[in-house]
Amino acid sequence: MNSEQLKPRTEAERFFSADIRVGRILSVDEFPEARKPAYKIKADFGPAGVLQTSAQVTNYRIDELKDRLVVGVINLGRKRIAGFTSEFLVLGSYDAEGAVLLLSPSAGAAPGDVIG
Repeated sequence: MNSEQLKPRTEAERFFSADIRVGRILSVDEFPEARKPAYKIKADFGPAGVLQTSAQVTNYRIDELKDRLVVGVINLGRKRIAGFTSEFLVLGSYDAEGAVLLLSPSAGAAPGDVIG
């Protein structure tokens, strides 16, 4: 991803309509059916419940992800990916080689905490 390509301006209401919360990864499984290397991830978002997603974060080992706190958008709707239903978008940045670096909340954050 090219960091120099800026996205167009948007209205604040559009940004604030995203429900962004802290989640704790409960399980991580290989996802061989995906076109690009990916994992199936289940995360606990507190009162929002346990949600699943597919994420191209295979630069992390499975044991590095389990129990990790992540930041996710939980109100984008469901999306089918290679027969798997994704229910949230886990957030991260891209490094120079294109690997995803997951965003992490500060110490003391808990599943379900709202990001704002």
